Amino acid sequence: MTAVDDRPMTTGIVKFFEEFVFPEGFKVELLRGEIVMMAGPDVAHNDIVEAVVDQIPRSRWRRLQTQDIAILEESSEPQPDLVVIERGAGPEHGRLMPSEVITMLVEVVSKTSVDRDYGVKRSIYAAAKVPAYLIVDPVMGQCVLLTEPTGRGEHADYRCQRLTKFGDITPLEPVGVELDTSEFAVYEKVRPHRYP
Repeated sequence: MTAVDDRPMTTGIVKFFEEFVFPEGFKVELLRGEIVMMAGPDVAHNDIVEAVVDQIPRSRWRRLQTQDIAILEESSEPQPDLVVIERGAGPEHGRLMPSEVITMLVEVVSKTSVDRDYGVKRSIYAAAKVPAYLIVDPVMGQCVLLTEPTGRGEHADYRCQRLTKFGDITPLEPVGVELDTSEFAVYEKVRPHRYP
């Protein structure tokens, strides 16, 4: 039995989420018992995800886009923009990837996901003990690498945070890459936020 099979399914919302057929064209996630639906992303968002994927070597890493994540002890099934797993780790089939095998998760902030990406997802990924969480933020033109997860549940967080501006090299030590962000676009006509 895998970690995904062992995940407690005691809440009705998890069962509902897994059985409901959502409309096509929407990204749907379960975040601490709340179902979140979002429209498709901006082209700049997809270009950034593609640029990150291109810089992480396929020979060593699986680079999975829009992969649902199974997190033990959470009523959550997030779908990060990019999941990075060591080649050979994790299941080859199925909808859910166990968080225990993940090396790094990447979220590219959209115009409507700022609070989720910097808030609840940061806590969920830290609670899942995901070693590294990279937030690429085209609103503010910055990358935030979070490492060393600590704590449990809603109080979980990352101890270390490194902020770099677009155009600067962003060291991603967990995957042995120096990320070139010089071609990352920023969103136009979007109000700045207060994060990280």
